[in-house]
Amino acid sequence: MGKAFNDKVVALTGRLPQIWADPATTDTHRKALLRCLVEKVVIDRGTHDIALARIVWRGGAVTELEVKMQVNSLANLARGDEMRDRILELAQAGVPDDEIANGLTSEGHRSPNCADKVLPVTVQRIRSAAGIKVADQRHRWHHDPDLLTANELASRLGIPVNWLYVQIRKRQLLIERQPSGAYLFPDAPSVLDAVRSLRNHTISSLDLRINKPDKEGHQHE
Repeated sequence: MGKAFNDKVVALTGRLPQIWADPATTDTHRKALLRCLVEKVVIDRGTHDIALARIVWRGGAVTELEVKMQVNSLANLARGDEMRDRILELAQAGVPDDEIANGLTSEGHRSPNCADKVLPVTVQRIRSAAGIKVADQRHRWHHDPDLLTANELASRLGIPVNWLYVQIRKRQLLIERQPSGAYLFPDAPSVLDAVRSLRNHTISSLDLRINKPDKEGHQHE
């Protein structure tokens, strides 16, 4: 990839969006395209959850973007105080957690560890910390019978449920969070065996994000 590759990129400029979205285009190819098009990228991390990315393209054009960053607490959100006040206001009015979460999402808020929405579990934690109880709270989430909640998995394996959450927080157990804020585990022998192996230190980490646990375990860089 040198001058010849750069010349091809210039010749294909009008087709770049199509090429970028083509399933046959690998991440390696996309990175190579960016190296040909971008002169440099400057990131200003800022003090809250919004970083400013300044992209300088070859030729001199500049694009500035705001990038939402994951943070570790509500206090680190630029609109964190505003969101907390809204949650407490709606909770005191008796609005269920999931409805509060959906409403705040539509207002442009988000949870500290989620880039695009407010999770019901975030609302629940803030409401509970303020000592607000809601009579019509929707605590039970309906889910596929082939999946297990963290409590159900812990009960099945005879382990503390808090241990599961500690592994998730340490990123030794990788699993996607559901829109409800819950974690759901496939109810499959291979998954149960893999979690046992993690618990027994037979493997160092476990990735369940694609529902195919790597029973050999793997380290993350």
